[in-house]
Amino acid sequence: MHEPHEHEAEEDHKDHHRMMLQDFKKRFIVSTILTIPILFLSPFIQRLLGFEISFPGHLYVLFTLSTIVYFYGGYPFLKGLFNEIRIQKPGMMTLIGLAITVAYAYSDAVVFIIPGKTFFWELVTLIDIMLLGHWIEMRAVMGASRALEAITKLIPSQAHLITEDETIINVPTSKLKPGDKVLVRPGERIPADGVVIKGETSIDESMLTGESIPVAKKVGDTVIGGSINLEGAIVVEITHTGAQTYLAQIIRLVQEAQKTRSRIQDLADRAALILTIIAIVGGLSTFLAWLMIGYDPLFSLERMVTVMVITCPHALGLAIPLVVAVSTSMSAQNGFLIRDRRAFERARNIQVIVFDKTGTLTEGRFGVTDIIPLEGHSEEDVLALAASLEVNSEHPIGYGIVEKAKEMNIKLYDVSNFKSIPGRGVQGVIDGKNVMIVGPGYLKEMGITVNEPKVKEVQEQGKTTVFVLVDNKIIGAIALADIIRPESIEAIKELKKMGIHCVMLTGDNKIAAQRVAEQIGIDEVFAEVLPHEKVEVIKQLQKRGYIVAMVGDGVNDAPALIQADVGIAIGAGTDIAIESADIILVRNDPKDAVSVVKLAKITYKKMKENLLWATGYNMVAIPTAAGVLYKYGILLSPAIGAILMSISTVIVAINARLFPSKL
Repeated sequence: MHEPHEHEAEEDHKDHHRMMLQDFKKRFIVSTILTIPILFLSPFIQRLLGFEISFPGHLYVLFTLSTIVYFYGGYPFLKGLFNEIRIQKPGMMTLIGLAITVAYAYSDAVVFIIPGKTFFWELVTLIDIMLLGHWIEMRAVMGASRALEAITKLIPSQAHLITEDETIINVPTSKLKPGDKVLVRPGERIPADGVVIKGETSIDESMLTGESIPVAKKVGDTVIGGSINLEGAIVVEITHTGAQTYLAQIIRLVQEAQKTRSRIQDLADRAALILTIIAIVGGLSTFLAWLMIGYDPLFSLERMVTVMVITCPHALGLAIPLVVAVSTSMSAQNGFLIRDRRAFERARNIQVIVFDKTGTLTEGRFGVTDIIPLEGHSEEDVLALAASLEVNSEHPIGYGIVEKAKEMNIKLYDVSNFKSIPGRGVQGVIDGKNVMIVGPGYLKEMGITVNEPKVKEVQEQGKTTVFVLVDNKIIGAIALADIIRPESIEAIKELKKMGIHCVMLTGDNKIAAQRVAEQIGIDEVFAEVLPHEKVEVIKQLQKRGYIVAMVGDGVNDAPALIQADVGIAIGAGTDIAIESADIILVRNDPKDAVSVVKLAKITYKKMKENLLWATGYNMVAIPTAAGVLYKYGILLSPAIGAILMSISTVIVAINARLFPSKL
């Protein structure tokens, strides 16, 4: 189905993410445990809590424990600093790595060479907070796509191969080759793409092509691997296997979309870049300024280190992850799950939202919309006869007719000699009369015409129409259509109020699609669209400069979900759609797509507020730490700077919790 090395690369990628998550967790736990004795041995903490611990060599113990935390806990940031400098894109890792290295190097010098105050407790708590922030963030964004695995599960593991001597043997589907003949029984999936060479049936292709109506298949018609045989047994001659199959093409589209998915730069990285520049320039300027004024190098060095350590606030490491964690929880409470945070951040700017029809805006099941009696019969007569036959059928149309009869409390007749006519309908004997339910195709074959205007009207509306015949005489018609979700109309109305252009993209026929669009209030319709064409529509909208969201539930939606800037899957859809999406709507409610956009806007606002709180105190702290108020007797010590950082962290944590209870 796909190349082994591609699958191995995907597995390696997922394993890498899992290992990174566990690595951050382990480093955080170990570093936090070691931080406890470091805090108790730090003079500032002792003065703050009113106790004293002192013993010969306690500074060396402090140095040893801090060294372990610096190299073990700080390793991801030191490695990140090196990588960011190597590619000339300094960001958060550069800022953290610079701050902890300056604090560690200066504190080491204080222990072994020069007089002064150590920064060990500031160093280790900074590492702890940053490890915690990255761990929280990775937990929120991890979840590599398993779309390709889910797609391959649609193909049955075995096929019923018909040998040259007409015996049937079960063989692995992977062993099939073009020209092989296979038997497919009712209820089974087609093992590979092929052509029907014997038998007639109806095939459910809704999860592959988006067509809501089961498709009649007879000798000479093509069938798609993975689709479901609903009625009669058929013999299929295999035409495509492996990379040439329809599903394989979808997989290729998914892979291409994954490769071209855009990424936005993280807000915290931009803030970190600015703060890195401030730390370096501010620190060096402070050192040189005090030297030029005439102060000794040790005092000037302490001022420089204080500025550089204070510039990297603890709160910055939590500003984004805390908001992510809270918004992720909020999203679950409001009926959707976030799988890709970057895509979720993009959702605030959605300009076009594209909906699949079947199973998304509609329920994906047939409901009776019209009962058209003929020849003096009543609606109840027509429905009673139809439901009496269809109660024995497993066809989706039959299910819709039976449900309507239950709703109207229609009493059913006893049926004898019931049988299904593959690709045509059903028939049986009721009260000694031969009763049939058939489609327009059967009437055409038999040369039967219907002149009732109402029948023509429902057919022009794109509704599926079946006819009830008694002894080959039409007594009525029943029209059915895919049932529109009541929530769809409200969802589209809300989205349009927000200025979002609403589009419907479906594999269904144009007439049926247009009818649904008019009822719901859709702005634009693309009908009879195949999977690769869905991707092209998304690409065209993106080329016009729009930020596009796609909402879908089927296999055929998977490539488009990945190509879109924001992919949103209906939760009760296929695993493939869910694993291809960035956001999953749990409740099958299109209104939750509105909640996605609202929460994305609120989340982005909270992120900006938290970054402001996380870095805003630097406007006061950095100049004060540099000593601009020294002549007034005000000099910010590292300890006071740490308190300010703690206050900033508390404010960020509180602000992250202040989300509205309802969207």
